[in-house]
Amino acid sequence: MPILNYTTTIAVEKTMGEIQGALARRGVTRISTLYSEDGTAEGIAFTMLTDYGYRDFELPVRTSGVLAALAADKSVKPAQRTPEQAARVAWRIAKDWLEAQAALIDAQLASLDEVMLPYMVNGRGQTMYAVYRADQKAIES
Repeated sequence: MPILNYTTTIAVEKTMGEIQGALARRGVTRISTLYSEDGTAEGIAFTMLTDYGYRDFELPVRTSGVLAALAADKSVKPAQRTPEQAARVAWRIAKDWLEAQAALIDAQLASLDEVMLPYMVNGRGQTMYAVYRADQKAIES
């Protein structure tokens, strides 16, 4: 079965706007776009007040994995196996994921910092997930 949203024609910029709107409705105080060195949008960063003060979050949108999934699935048409399509699909998946997390928050099943913990950024600019991974590698050594 092909990857979620693999047929989308919605522009990355439109999806980014939808993500920003969803975050703004939930009280973020800052939203910015993360870009690669070549100017490609590769994630969203935002700041929000949590029970423990303002916290920064960075949600990466990694298109290379989506491109690999599109290329590996022979039921996906060759015209849909492009970097541009992978970017559209990756951003739609990120938007859908954020909407699902927002539903948990809206239903009071979880708090924003609870569902976004892997993406919370510490004072050294590292996500909690990156800190966890580094700790696990240190334990294995």
